[in-house]
Amino acid sequence: MNSMLSRVRGVRGILTLSKSETSDSPRDLEAKGDLKVLSVAWNQDYSGFIVGTNRGFDVYSCNPMIKKSISRAPHELGFKTAEMLFLSNLFALVGNGYNNSEYPPHKVFVWDDHRNTCFCELAFKSEVIAVKLTREHIVVVLKQKVYVYSFNTLKVYRVIETSMNPKGLCCISHVETKAVLACPGFHPGQVQVHDLKRNVIKYIKAHDSAIACMTLTIDGSLLATASTKGTLIRIFNALDGTLLQEFRRGMERAEIYNLASSSNLRWVAASSDKGTLHVFRLRPDILSYSPASSSSFIRGILPKYFYENERSFAQFSLPASTKFIVGFGSENNVLLVGIDGSLIVLSSSNGRNLWPENVKFPETFLHGKKNNAVVVNRYGQFAK
Repeated sequence: MNSMLSRVRGVRGILTLSKSETSDSPRDLEAKGDLKVLSVAWNQDYSGFIVGTNRGFDVYSCNPMIKKSISRAPHELGFKTAEMLFLSNLFALVGNGYNNSEYPPHKVFVWDDHRNTCFCELAFKSEVIAVKLTREHIVVVLKQKVYVYSFNTLKVYRVIETSMNPKGLCCISHVETKAVLACPGFHPGQVQVHDLKRNVIKYIKAHDSAIACMTLTIDGSLLATASTKGTLIRIFNALDGTLLQEFRRGMERAEIYNLASSSNLRWVAASSDKGTLHVFRLRPDILSYSPASSSSFIRGILPKYFYENERSFAQFSLPASTKFIVGFGSENNVLLVGIDGSLIVLSSSNGRNLWPENVKFPETFLHGKKNNAVVVNRYGQFAK
């Protein structure tokens, strides 16, 4: 544990308060100088997202409407990583500053916005790549280690060794009765899954190429992965490693930016540098998968080429120049936040099913009227 230090702070305000219920106008942004988005991240149930900027961070709630609820500006360097815990007052922040900055990139600050207090500071000897929050754990990802802290005691619960992980790949379930964590293993294409409550580890050979992206369903039962090749997305039983379903994103190599699974365990979405969002349908039978079932057993021993991978049932064209992070909203909406500060909302036409089979949304919907399938607004001008 000598590579890590943790400290609990007393009452100390580190952020300048400036609450805002509505977003800034373009004129206000121009008056303040260039606003740069450093990171965007959805919370655990897609009810809100947090934006790390070169000034600080902004929090947006998405239910029932999209609006800015919190804005904090500590100094000109801001935060390169910002995570929120559901729609609570707790945030994990990693500074973007060097050269003796108060907010260096090797520290994690857990901020209690209700008390205006940074009550926990976690310091490391190397740069923090990513942070994940649950109601029970604080997960800090370094280049070759993952630290899992107890949120109640602020003590290290587990230290996990990984292969080189420059993207900070890590995901964790959010159902309180379970605690499943997935991160890169020790070989290219390998994922290690930790059942933290049962103290069980499973190593899954997910791909032949290195892992580019992964996500767990909210209950930790299913693991979705994509490799640096970016052509296939695979769905595994997270606890025993069985391959349950395979999706084909395309034939050409692509960088998968983000994978997301809906809270109702019906859909998986993927965004990539090809400027396309793909939405895939999870088969209902994989949710009732049992290792003893004959069909699962047969699939487990057959070569991969014997069963056909499935195509997306819905696609949407995105600006290829922007990295989009996808999430699933209420009322069957798909939400995308861009690193350029843009937001795209895809909504179903009937309000019940996501989309009918083989629907491809044209770009002409981007600036359509109120009742069209898509609404687009720029960062700082989100729809009310």
